[in-house]
Amino acid sequence: MFIVSLNYTSTLEEIDEYIAEHLIHLDKQYSLGNFIASGRKEPRTGGFILATVATKVELESILANDPFHREKLAEFVVTEFIPTKTSPELSFLLST
Repeated sequence: MFIVSLNYTSTLEEIDEYIAEHLIHLDKQYSLGNFIASGRKEPRTGGFILATVATKVELESILANDPFHREKLAEFVVTEFIPTKTSPELSFLLST
């Protein structure tokens, strides 16, 4: 599993120009089973994505197609995370 932290490097006006395309990209990754959660930071300085792809290389390829990455609107920091304990509702994460 991976945690992706997006940190905006541009204005919110520029971010908002690409938000619809960014959401389409997220929806595609959800439908493929690659992402399991995402959302914006508060205050609105970026966001987070939880990804369950097999490798960092695969994730980097997916992120390269995100309009925020493509247009250099945000910095993407990828951290691999190996869940070892969860609540019962999230126990499915232990097998990823």
